[in-house]
Amino acid sequence: LRPIAPSASSRRPPRQPNNPMPQQVWTIGDTLAWCREYLAHHDDENPKLSAEWLLAGATGLSRIELYMHFDRPLTMDERDVLRETLKRRGAGEPLQYISGEAAFRHIVVKTSRGVLIPRPETEVLVDVVLDGLAGVDAPRVLEVGCGTGCIACSLARETNAHVLATDISPEAVDCTRKNVEMLGLEELVEVVECDCVDGVEGSFDCLVSNPPYIPTAELAELPHEVAGFEPALALDGGDDGLAFFDRLITEALPLVKDGGLFACELHETCLEEAARRLRKAGCVDVKVTKDLVGRDRIVSGVCRDLQ
Repeated sequence: LRPIAPSASSRRPPRQPNNPMPQQVWTIGDTLAWCREYLAHHDDENPKLSAEWLLAGATGLSRIELYMHFDRPLTMDERDVLRETLKRRGAGEPLQYISGEAAFRHIVVKTSRGVLIPRPETEVLVDVVLDGLAGVDAPRVLEVGCGTGCIACSLARETNAHVLATDISPEAVDCTRKNVEMLGLEELVEVVECDCVDGVEGSFDCLVSNPPYIPTAELAELPHEVAGFEPALALDGGDDGLAFFDRLITEALPLVKDGGLFACELHETCLEEAARRLRKAGCVDVKVTKDLVGRDRIVSGVCRDLQ
């Protein structure tokens, strides 16, 4: 970073990768430029976006407002906040954990360490469920492995569905409950801490899940931003990536009504085998849906004679 100086407007500050935000006076414009260089030096894949989010979080301004206040100096408190978040991002911590929130479809949900961060491909899973539930009035949905609650909350808001969401992780259950309350969905979403569907009773129009599905052998190849910060419990899908999927078929699928929908997000290498197992379990109209970048990602089917 460089201090405010009339003659310095065209000069680039030197990188200072081990000293975020040196003790000087910084405008928003100068700070944004310095943060971009710092994060690029620390291998951030999108340093401009990260710098904008971190500076917006420190100042309370929107990303657009940052560019409207380029000449405003940062306060000492803002600089202290930015210094700490910049160090965390430079160490690879995901922005969603640093900011404490993530955008998902038409909502923003709270995030926390120990809970899987919502992904864009999971929005496709919600689309598959919405298509499958078209015409069903106030459907009853069972979600297994709710994480932040992004799926349950989206379905409740977009379809008026009544959702029972389960997770074995206390951190995930707490996070989902906070998001349900924040979004005013207490009447529609119930959250239960349990292993898979232990103790769950009732009959549901849909079973949906984004379970742990990374084959164990591939965990070591995950980026540090994922493997170093997100919970292994929500990532490790066993030797073939289908360990939890098999539990969904044996334990949760019997809770789905005849004619009900099952939809599950999985690793791209697992979909063909998952579809075969779903047909073997009695489902019909089994199909595989691709994600936003064209990879096989979602398996779904209609449940028949399972109760």
